[in-house]
Amino acid sequence: MTDLSLPGGTWTLGDLSVTRFGYGAMQLAGPRVMGPPADHDGALAVLREAVELGITHIDTADAYGPHVTNELIREALHPYPGSLHIATKVGATRDEQGGWPPARDPQSLRRAVHDNLQRLGLDTLGLVNLRLGNAEGPVPGSLAEAFETLAELQQQGLIRHLGVSNATAEQVSEAQGIAPIVSVQNMYNLAFRHDDALIDTLAAQHIAYVPFFPLGGFNPLQSAALSAVATRLGTTPMAVALAWLLHRSPNILLIPGTKSTKHLRENIAGAGIPLSEHDRAELDRIGSPTG
Repeated sequence: MTDLSLPGGTWTLGDLSVTRFGYGAMQLAGPRVMGPPADHDGALAVLREAVELGITHIDTADAYGPHVTNELIREALHPYPGSLHIATKVGATRDEQGGWPPARDPQSLRRAVHDNLQRLGLDTLGLVNLRLGNAEGPVPGSLAEAFETLAELQQQGLIRHLGVSNATAEQVSEAQGIAPIVSVQNMYNLAFRHDDALIDTLAAQHIAYVPFFPLGGFNPLQSAALSAVATRLGTTPMAVALAWLLHRSPNILLIPGTKSTKHLRENIAGAGIPLSEHDRAELDRIGSPTG
């Protein structure tokens, strides 16, 4: 273990204790999350460094590549340390144009769960999130058939815990009426605050909220206020954005991705920057529940 400490402490996903600072594997695939990485050995090194630094929560999906990130995770880390927990997503596949067509019918979901088990080299998946909506965001509609299928697979012992991704608040509630959930994974960051109320509701229920695109996704966060706080603290805007998320609510788990061990360490150090009440108040004004 190195001397770089992880910020945020730990959170319990059901009976799984994970570090609030995790790692998202999506960027390890090739361009547009398709094909193999340009630097295969570098991808393995990032995964191994994440575990060496104490990260116990890795987020992936068999659609990344497709299959690429799961195969890299197995190659780099199997047999897995007992403390490491891998979360995956089902409900979408890939087409030749790099799109993400939905695959939420029962047959597709069963196949996806078995593919994840095989490629990751696991007998049970620790956490499976049902991916809903589309590339533009959540789409209203019932998730009952899809989530009931995952609940059946959970009862068969193939899945330990369930969650939802890219979901509306109504879909979160519907899922909870079918089976317990331990996490919600939606787009959220300092400037995109649509889920503020949902985060607080989930925190009261001890359900994790895992923001994807915590730094703005394909269009990095741009804000004069964010830059001003970063300058005052002697750090980068991206570091402040990660730190703000950890301060926002104790149920927020971070999964920033990177292809670089250097950048991984920078993300960890940045997320640990202390923010004063004045800093947080200034940053809070950047976004709002209505975006």
